[in-house]
Amino acid sequence: MSTQRAIVFNYAPESNREERTWGRKIKDGIRSFLAFMFSNVGVICLVVGYTIAGAFMFMTIESAQDNSQVKMVARLRNQTAEKLWILTCCECNPLVEEEWKAAAKESILAFQKSIVEAVQEKGYEGEDFIGNRWSFSGAFLYSLTVITTIGYGNIVPRTEWGKFATVCYAIIGLPLFLLYLSNIGSVLAQIFKWIYFKCFLCTGCRARRRAYMIRLECDYEMSIEEYLEISKAPKFKPQEVTVPITLCLAIIVGYLYSGAVLFAGWEKWGLLDGAYFCFISLSTIGFGDIVPGDMIKEGERIELKFIFCSIYLLLGMALIAMCFNLMQEEVVHKVKIVTERMQNIFQCDS
Repeated sequence: MSTQRAIVFNYAPESNREERTWGRKIKDGIRSFLAFMFSNVGVICLVVGYTIAGAFMFMTIESAQDNSQVKMVARLRNQTAEKLWILTCCECNPLVEEEWKAAAKESILAFQKSIVEAVQEKGYEGEDFIGNRWSFSGAFLYSLTVITTIGYGNIVPRTEWGKFATVCYAIIGLPLFLLYLSNIGSVLAQIFKWIYFKCFLCTGCRARRRAYMIRLECDYEMSIEEYLEISKAPKFKPQEVTVPITLCLAIIVGYLYSGAVLFAGWEKWGLLDGAYFCFISLSTIGFGDIVPGDMIKEGERIELKFIFCSIYLLLGMALIAMCFNLMQEEVVHKVKIVTERMQNIFQCDS
């Protein structure tokens, strides 16, 4: 009887423990997934995936409307040209100039009125071909400019659903991109400080290297106490190293200059225009007076230009966030040193 009770007693907890284990596995899986999605790699994947999803969404909403406007204007232009030809060869007497001018003026004014209506009411922007304005690369760049608050303004939604989708897309995308800048900027700052530490550029590393060289060149007749005294070197950690502000500014200027050279050669701009575009973009001012692919011609592929511009913006903003993080640490470190020195001076005077 006792054996049966023992068996029953042990069987029930195993069943409960098995149920709790599956529940914990599900909870742990969800917790691990959320932790990964909000980790550094996860945030990058979220930003890229969210931008790609936005590109497909805006392609679906806006591309049909954009192409229909271009087709409509092209049809009106062809109809007007055909009507003028019919007036010239068939309907009007070419010897009577006034009659031909009156008929031609009426046709041209009707075409002009249609173009004005298309621009003011239907969002036509003067493009002459059914191009890649809302292709994947163009929609991807538009989605990125929305969540980064750059907003060039050269590509804007014209449909009611497109405007509504942009508002909803920005509400979620803006906090997500700020999280990206915060996380990636902090990670890049730690990586750069580690590289800076390993390259012996900071004062502490130079002292350690100097002590190491003295230890290698020391005389064998030196006493143990002297050897240990010379070998002493401050043990700095990469996290404790601060990067000079001048080096951070040099990184920002170098990145702007490299982008200026690339865009100037790619878009046939001047170097000043390329630098102006890079600064306006990375500072999220985004006037939109100079944008990549703005002077494209019919049949020209611009996907690569837009994708390269998107990558340049993503990396550049993360790099600037890193430099601002490093400069903030350097300023705090300098202020702390000045405060300690002032306190020492006041203590000595007292």
